[in-house]
Amino acid sequence: MPIQRRELITAIFCLAVFSATSVSAQSKALSAPNVVSINATLVTSGQPTADALSSLATLGFQAVIYLAPSSVGDAIKDEPQIVQRQGLEFIHIPISFSAPEERHFIAFNEALSKLNGKRTLVHCQVNMRASSFVFLHRVIVGKENPAVAYESVARIWSPRGVWKTFIVAQLQKNGIDFEPY
Repeated sequence: MPIQRRELITAIFCLAVFSATSVSAQSKALSAPNVVSINATLVTSGQPTADALSSLATLGFQAVIYLAPSSVGDAIKDEPQIVQRQGLEFIHIPISFSAPEERHFIAFNEALSKLNGKRTLVHCQVNMRASSFVFLHRVIVGKENPAVAYESVARIWSPRGVWKTFIVAQLQKNGIDFEPY
């Protein structure tokens, strides 16, 4: 009987610790649509709220790259100030959804290189621009397997039209044979 009681107490203790850890981890998650954690230093998402942006430093972020124009309907007017007040770097590369260009991708690569491993949130409105640009960076610059890297895009959307054309053109220009699905 004493062994069963000890096992029960151990099980209850483990469950309590696991539950507290789980709640703590959930409370520290980024509040934004379509959040995808690429690795420990790179996360993509849709537009976070002003409250979510104001807690980025407490979540360990050190930089934000915003890829939508500030004129989009759900843009946070004072996002640069909210982010910079926390001591984070803020980089804005406004990309019209109907017209992604190579110059945008070049600017994005330069921005990520400048941040040099800082924990970075890359976001736009819904995580379509962000997931696509991060995918291209991972494959072209980071030399990751395109099929594996593309899984983070496929979780959010299936690029069509100008976006599929843009992605394929960037891959082909860099000698990478991969067809987004």
